[in-house]
Amino acid sequence: MEPPRQVGTLNGAPLMRAVLDSGAMRVAILNLGCITQDWRVAQRGRDVPVVLGHADPMAYAGSSGFLGAVVGRVANRTGFGRFTLGGQEYALPVNMPPHHLHGSLGTKLWSMEADSGAGAVRLSYTSPDGEDGYPGRVAFTVTITLKAPRLTYEFEATPDRETPVNLAQHNYYNLMGGGDVYGHAVEIAAQRYTPADATLLPTGEIAPVAGTRFDFTSARRLAEADPDRQGYDLNYVLDGGQPAATVRAPNGLTLRLTTDRPGLQFYTAGGLGAVDGGHEGQTIGPFAGLCLEPQGFPDALNKPGFPPILCSPEAPYAQRLEVEVS
Repeated sequence: MEPPRQVGTLNGAPLMRAVLDSGAMRVAILNLGCITQDWRVAQRGRDVPVVLGHADPMAYAGSSGFLGAVVGRVANRTGFGRFTLGGQEYALPVNMPPHHLHGSLGTKLWSMEADSGAGAVRLSYTSPDGEDGYPGRVAFTVTITLKAPRLTYEFEATPDRETPVNLAQHNYYNLMGGGDVYGHAVEIAAQRYTPADATLLPTGEIAPVAGTRFDFTSARRLAEADPDRQGYDLNYVLDGGQPAATVRAPNGLTLRLTTDRPGLQFYTAGGLGAVDGGHEGQTIGPFAGLCLEPQGFPDALNKPGFPPILCSPEAPYAQRLEVEVS
C-alpha cells in the first residue's frame, strides 16, 4: 500500500492520493470526493484500467460526470430541488434543471488516513447544517478496502438531527480498459423498475421490466439490448438476491456487485461529456463506461410509496458495497 501523499493543491488545501495494492490489483483513491481515480486489474500481462478516470488528479477540479466519486448527501434526483420534513420545506440547488442531482459531497476535500494492515483507506467529512440546503450537521465516513479480487466500500453517516441521507458510489466501469461498453453483457437481479418522465424524475410507479427494453433479468449484451443507443439511466428495484448485478466483458473479465440497498441506478453514460486525459488513452465520453449505483430510490423524499431515506442520531446511516472483478 502507498500511504496518502499530496498530488496537488485545491483552494490552498492538499489534494491527496492513497494507493491500495494487492499485487494483482491496484486502486488509487483521492481525498477529493472519495474518488476512485484508477483501478487496475492484471490480465494476460496487462494492467487493465477498469474504471474511467483522469490520469492527472488535478483534472477532477471542475470535472463533470461525478467520475468515481461518492455522491450525496442525497444521490440521484430530488424533484425541483424541494422536499418537506417535519412540516418545513427545504430548498436545494437546482444543479440539473429542473431538479437537484447528487449534492456536493463528491466535490469536497475529505480527511484521509491509511490502515495498511487492513489494506484500507478511511475518509471523513463533516457536512455543516444547511450545506446544500439540507438540515442538520452530518459526520460522514467512507472506508475503502481492497482484498483482491474484491473492493469494498463501507459508508457511515451520523447526523445531529433527523435528515435525509442517500449515498452512492459513482464509478464508470469499462472492463475492456477502453472503447465503448456495448460489447459488455449485463445482468441485474431486478424484476421491477421505477419509470421516469422526460426529465428522468420517477413518476412514483413501480413497474415490471418484463417485455420492456429494461429487462436484464437474464444477461444481455448492450449492443443487442440497445441497438439504437438510446442509453439507460434508470433505477431498478432490486430483488434482494446477490449478486445484484453482473457484467461480463469480451476479454473474459467479470464484475459482480453486491449491496444492501433497495435500488440500483443503471447508467450507460450517454450524457457524459467527451474529454481527453484518461488512463492509457481511455476515452472519457458517451457510452465509454457504465455505472451501477446502489442507493435508495430517486426522489424518495417526495414519493411516499418509496422506501424512506431518513436517518437520525438514534438510527444512523450505514451502507456496504462490494465490487469483485476477476
